Amino acid sequence: MGIDYGSVRIGIALSDPMQIISRPYKVILNKGKEVFFEIKEIIESQNVGKVVLGLPYKLDGGDSEKTIEVREFKKHLKEVISIPIILWDETYTTSDANEILKEMGYNTRESRKVVDKIAASIILKDFLDRRK
Repeated sequence: MGIDYGSVRIGIALSDPMQIISRPYKVILNKGKEVFFEIKEIIESQNVGKVVLGLPYKLDGGDSEKTIEVREFKKHLKEVISIPIILWDETYTTSDANEILKEMGYNTRESRKVVDKIAASIILKDFLDRRK
């Protein structure tokens, strides 16, 4: 499972059982603690073995406020799930996702609804491709 964390929306992507293909799955509204249980439910229903959580670094490679927020999100998620959580550099994934949606003909308003799950899919695809 790939996760693109946002303070408003969280994008979820899943891979196929062979862990070759990444596909956008869902966008969850980040409404506090209940989001952890919603993610846990997806993990259980989709038989997920590990989570790849996008970690946003500053352009100089350092931590930003969002980096710290994602690390805190990981800490709380780890309290609810027992599978590994891998932090993965997500630099440029949201801009890449927006570019893909623009090429597909989405306008800005339409893109907002799906960009997070596309970004999650890019994070997961990058992880799967680099494992080879």
